[in-house]
Amino acid sequence: MDETALISLAQRGDLEAFNRLVLAYQDPLFNIALRILGDEDLAADATQEAFLHAFQKIASYRSGSFRGWLIRIVTNACYDELRRQKRRPQTSLEPFTAEGEEVESPAWLSDDRPSVEARLEQKELEHAIEHCLQALPPPFRVIVVLADIEGLDYAEIAAALRIPVGTVKSRLARARLRLRDCLAQFQELLPSAFRRTRK
Repeated sequence: MDETALISLAQRGDLEAFNRLVLAYQDPLFNIALRILGDEDLAADATQEAFLHAFQKIASYRSGSFRGWLIRIVTNACYDELRRQKRRPQTSLEPFTAEGEEVESPAWLSDDRPSVEARLEQKELEHAIEHCLQALPPPFRVIVVLADIEGLDYAEIAAALRIPVGTVKSRLARARLRLRDCLAQFQELLPSAFRRTRK
């Protein structure tokens, strides 16, 4: 059954149809939430919250990109969590396990380099990227995640976030500048890794 038919059934209260939509979109939405929030548990909560909200509001969905509609909902759920975090004291940008140990490698970046030296450099580079991404103000972080990680085009991002395309472009440009400046601080620590990635 195609997406349009599933949406139509879900709008009439068909839970099975909505569950099929959830199965189709849960991984992409979780990945977006994870990259915005930097924490698997928080991302899972935000994704679940987004789907609950989507189910409650699906009758109001009329047309356009259903994926964009869901991205807007999960992005808003992430913003809500970031606002909650801002009200709570934070001691570090690094994710920790339940036992208080620092997570060695962010789940959203892969590491397939064979040598020990390359693995160490890659891990340090991942740490730098994760740190710099999480240090961005939320509106900039969301734009980078949607554009540079998820691969959405300007129009899709503008529709998902309900902002003008010009705002998307300017925020992305400013976010990339901030990322570049932040990553440059790590360049002396990671000279060979940065030479490979900045060619």
